[in-house]
Amino acid sequence: MTVLVTGAGLIGTAFARNAIARGEEIVFLDPEPRADYLKFRLGEKGWKLVRADVRDLPSLVAAMQATKPSVVLHTAGLIGGKVQQSLSNAFDINLGGTRNVAEAVRLTGVKRLVHTSTMGVYDTRRETAANVREEFPRGANRGYGNYKAAKEMILEAYADEYKFELLILRPANVYGFGHFFAGSSGGMKMQALLEAGLDGRSARIPSSETMANEYIYEKDIGDIVDIAATIAMPEDYIFNAGNGYVTPFGDVVGAVRALFPKVSFEIEPGPPPRSKAHAMDISRAKSVLGWQPKFTIADGFADYIVELKRARQAFQS
Repeated sequence: MTVLVTGAGLIGTAFARNAIARGEEIVFLDPEPRADYLKFRLGEKGWKLVRADVRDLPSLVAAMQATKPSVVLHTAGLIGGKVQQSLSNAFDINLGGTRNVAEAVRLTGVKRLVHTSTMGVYDTRRETAANVREEFPRGANRGYGNYKAAKEMILEAYADEYKFELLILRPANVYGFGHFFAGSSGGMKMQALLEAGLDGRSARIPSSETMANEYIYEKDIGDIVDIAATIAMPEDYIFNAGNGYVTPFGDVVGAVRALFPKVSFEIEPGPPPRSKAHAMDISRAKSVLGWQPKFTIADGFADYIVELKRARQAFQS
């Protein structure tokens, strides 16, 4: 099986590790890929790279015609604050790019499209007394979440009309080596704390990043994407992908201090934190996909540190 992955980042490479281990071929499509990162994460074999932009429909179609993927994994797009910085540019990349991916899937007859969305699609202005299920209303005014919700609806319309298989995953805040490259503020926070522990210095954490939040380690996301790409098409097609609980900032720091007891940090002044009151309900992913997260925050950090040390050796040599 060949899988074409839009975007060459943390989630795509986390999935690719599983797929390549089974002997499958991965094709990354990215206009400005970090080839050194891909080689570090995946080695030299089992993947190739197409330098193209999701805004370029002819290039998307040509790539799918040439590689003949049975599955497309769509991860490409601006994330977090980068969307808010330029809503117009993000519209073209995130929404226009998603329309192009769906159109290319239609034109080339790809069987399945797996889309990585976000927990940010949920309308957090609405009160709830329980963890958030997949049926909870979408849209919360901010660009990133609203655009992700619109991307879901674009893909739903295409899949319904043109009858390709569609699975949508809604990850919690993903952390792991490399997510900060794309501008994830949560990814930057985790990287800063762990690097401060390794280097014996103080980390600088934006005030907004001291919120209580739901997290998911990259290897757990790689596993659920792998299932979504390979399982027989289920009746349900949208799945929450988180740890299923909210972690306070103090617990994040505590997990780092379990590894580096002397780690310290400073809070940079800025917008106040906006903590999550509820996590996502992950019971559907457990029952339908047979997936559940394996990594606690402490487990994830222990694994992350191993990769971070290896990365320092690789990129400094």
